[in-house]
Amino acid sequence: MPETAPTLRSHLVIGRHTLRPLMAGALYWEAEDTLLVADLHLEKGAACAARGMLLPPYDTRATLSRLGKLIEALDPQRVVALGDSFHRSECADNLVEDDFALLRSLQEGRDWFWICGNHDPHLPKTVGGTVCATLTIGGVVLRHEPSDKATGPEIVGHLHPIARICRRGTVVRRRCFATDGSRLVMPAFGAYTGGLNVLHEAFKPLFRWQQLEAWMMGRRAVYPVLGSLLLPDQ
Repeated sequence: MPETAPTLRSHLVIGRHTLRPLMAGALYWEAEDTLLVADLHLEKGAACAARGMLLPPYDTRATLSRLGKLIEALDPQRVVALGDSFHRSECADNLVEDDFALLRSLQEGRDWFWICGNHDPHLPKTVGGTVCATLTIGGVVLRHEPSDKATGPEIVGHLHPIARICRRGTVVRRRCFATDGSRLVMPAFGAYTGGLNVLHEAFKPLFRWQQLEAWMMGRRAVYPVLGSLLLPDQ
């Protein structure tokens, strides 16, 4: 019989739960019918423009449109945004009418949670949903920044992880989900967000490095890559 190619894993494990990383940079928790996104940084273009850094002011619409496509496809009962959803807290009051209407339409018929981040520690009631510091689902703590006091599994954002590998002689650098099975750091979802290599010093205290995997976003799927195969930025 001919040999068959190994089946590509489609789910990662956090604690005792399986979750599906999506090519768009979101995470779907099927057992909880929950969609997780991190670091939307809505209105970053407007915030930068106010400081004299001119960027096209279309990032909010682009980010919400991508999120809308995921919500339309999955129709989750719950959406959790893991902090830095707005580039500044005050940006939540400055959405143009069309973007605000789009945001509210995405919230209709489902539970929506905004976890506060370092960029948006305070959010007005006008954003809809529930604003909180952390949220725990199935024993997994959802927060914005990794906690050095965590005693169980957690899913966080904040660090915008990027992985870099060499594949068939070509160096590839992509956003990724970084996890050791106990902690998961989500990639940034926002249109204008950059990234930090998972081999950077900021990640060193966060993982059991022998168990580290970077789930990299490719053109057709999200691919798990062993931590030992990752390359630093040069």
